[in-house]
Amino acid sequence: MRKFLCLIMMIGTSAWAIEPVAVNPATVEATFPGRVSRLNGVAQLMRVRVDFKNAKFLNKNDRLDFWNESYPNQRCVAIVEARSTEYLLLRVPEYVSCVKSVHLTTGSFLKFWGQDLENNIKTAHELVEILLKKRMAMLAKKRRHERDLEAHVERVEIINKRYEVLRQKLEAEWQKELAAHEEDRANSMVAFKAAETRLNEVESKLESYRIHESNFTVDRWSLDPDLYIHK
Repeated sequence: MRKFLCLIMMIGTSAWAIEPVAVNPATVEATFPGRVSRLNGVAQLMRVRVDFKNAKFLNKNDRLDFWNESYPNQRCVAIVEARSTEYLLLRVPEYVSCVKSVHLTTGSFLKFWGQDLENNIKTAHELVEILLKKRMAMLAKKRRHERDLEAHVERVEIINKRYEVLRQKLEAEWQKELAAHEEDRANSMVAFKAAETRLNEVESKLESYRIHESNFTVDRWSLDPDLYIHK
């Protein structure tokens, strides 16, 4: 029984020992692989080919720790001299000892981590959070203005419909007034023609009943007016 209890305790201790240790996400984001493409022992320079999206957060003179995956406890220090989209140019102050400790040679596959890089990534996360909040605020503002624009279009349509009704009503009244005016003109024309006809009748009767004031006419047989005679 004692042996059985000891065995259980040993199994429990072993299970606790192999429990994975929590890793800081920022440390993971600041850790990346690279392959040595060129070495310059005289200048203590190392060019590393990397496929690391966060390399943009590396700045000149940032410090990087690097190690061989087969010997994770043996680490060396490198200083960033320059970077491009595919390569990092690093200066290795303790070049000779690093060649031995991490087996540094052309083609070596290494891992890199930097506290400066981790700090830069943390700062970037903070900026991203600020920008995301600002983005949400701007999106809300944009949506509000978008709704205002949509409401403006709807208001324009309502105004157009209202004034279209008013225009139709005004046009109907206009046509009605014109029709009434035309009717008045037609009635005036009928009355005018009737009055003209009656006037002609009256003038004809006046001509028929006109009385002449003199029954004599001047007979001009001489050039001298004094010698004119009435006959």
